Parts: sequence; structure tokens; C-alpha cells
Amino acid sequence: MAKARVGYLGPEGSFSHEAVMTLADVDALAYPSIEDLLAAVADASLDQGLLPLENALEGTVSATIDGLVFNHDLVIVQEIVLPIHLHLLARPGVELAEVTSVRSYVHALAQVRHFLHEHDLASVQTTSTSQAARDVAESSEPWAAVGSALAGEIFGLSVVAADVEDHPDNATRFVLVGRDEVAAPTGHDRTTIVCFQDADRPGSLYAILGRFAARDVNLTKLESRPTKRGLGDYCFVIEFVGHVDDAVVADCLADLQAHLARVKFLGSYPVTGDGAVDRRAEVAEARRSAASWIEAIRARVRPSP
Repeated sequence: MAKARVGYLGPEGSFSHEAVMTLADVDALAYPSIEDLLAAVADASLDQGLLPLENALEGTVSATIDGLVFNHDLVIVQEIVLPIHLHLLARPGVELAEVTSVRSYVHALAQVRHFLHEHDLASVQTTSTSQAARDVAESSEPWAAVGSALAGEIFGLSVVAADVEDHPDNATRFVLVGRDEVAAPTGHDRTTIVCFQDADRPGSLYAILGRFAARDVNLTKLESRPTKRGLGDYCFVIEFVGHVDDAVVADCLADLQAHLARVKFLGSYPVTGDGAVDRRAEVAEARRSAASWIEAIRARVRPSP
């Protein structure tokens, strides 16, 4: 059986590359930009694509969320949370005092603001952390890159300063996206949707959130995004606990679709992170126990005459 063709934000050595290496039995292919990667999944050049969605320090990666919301009809099927450790990388022999500029992806540069300020280092944005490492490796200038240890190994760079991120608990959430098939429920899932309104009126957001509250559905993230149709025109990206295959979630989504201009489904997928596997086991056991309980009651029902 052929391996799935999975794209990631390259070149080799990016944090996306590290994340895609956690997937089994895939043919990983590097793409130069998030839009190129999304387009390749949409036109079936790729089976799936792995994209950075959210960083613990810098928040949502706008190119990913806007591409999913406005430009392509794709679904999230899996998430991967990767701890992020950023290093200052330079050609062998270049010392920190000699560095004239630091290059990296915009989110990575934002995660090392304090370090750059402390050492009075100018920054230059690149398309990815690994592209920055490649630029440094191919230049004769005393530049440095902010990137992963893997990028340093691939491009023959030395670690001038290790763990330069401003906060030690840094992590990035990546999402694996495909075209049609929704991931199977596991009992510990998250669903992401986008709510579009036909008009901005008082209480409109409250009405949306009230439908989740009425069904005791726990929201994990709420974010507004400009719709690109004019200043002050926003849609809402909502993440919540549960799977579209759950009856209460399906009922909530149907209710929203009936009362809003449009609801876009972005996927239901397993939750990762600490305790996710144990939580899935607990939910499975709770369901088995509940099924046994209801069957015991139904067994007591008097037969029809």
C-alpha cells in the first residue's frame, strides 16, 4: 500500500518538518509557503498537509486559519502539539559578538524578542525557520538564524546560543488537513467551526454562544477574524469539546446553521496533549458502563401483549 503524501512547510529542518516526522508511514514533502501547501491538498497533489495553527506565545498563525476559513474547503483530521526550543544558529566559527543580523520566520522572531533586544540584534523575516538556516549556511556574511537543532544539523550550522526563546513553555499546535473524510470519534475530541453572520447586531455573539451553553458544550477557543469584506465585518472561529458524530454536537451545529448566514465545518479530530490517551480510555470505559446500565434497565421492560 502506497504511503500517504503529506506536505509540510519547508525546507527541511523546519519545526513543521519535526512535526511531520512524528507521523507513521507517510511520504513527507516540503512546500515553500502555507498557501502553496493548502492549494496542493485542495487540488489533490497531496493527500494531506501539516500546518502550524497556533503558538503558545504568539497565538494563531493567520496564514493557516485564513486559508482554511476563506480560501479552501479542507478539514482538520489530527492535531500535533510540539514543544518549541529555539536556538541561535550560525556558520562554524562565527561568534555571537560578530553576528550582524538574525533571520527567521516572523513567529519565531517574535518568540525571541527579549534575546534580540538584550544583544541589540537586528532581525530579518524569512518564509520559515529552516529557510533562514539555509540562507545563513549559503551566505558568507556573519548572519545567524533562529531555528531548531534539526535545522542546524541539516545545514551544517553551530549553536551559538541555545534555548533563546523568551518563555520556556513554548509550544506550537500543528494540524493535519485533508479534503473530505472526517476523523473517527475517539471519545476525547475537538471540533472547529466558523460562524458567519448576515448582520452585526446587539446580542449576536451571545446568541451563538448560548446554543453551546444550553447543551453544556465546553468551548476551548473563540477568535474573531475579519471577513475581508470591509472594516468591522467579522466571523467567529470556535473550537469546542466533542465530535460531530456526537448527537448533542450535531444538534448544536444544525441549530446554528438554521439561524446564521453560514456555518463552515473545519473538522472534528482527536485531542492531543497531556492526559489525552488516559482520558480517551476513561471515556471509553464510562460509555461501556453506561451501555451496560441502560441494557440492564431495558431487560426489565415487560413484553408487549
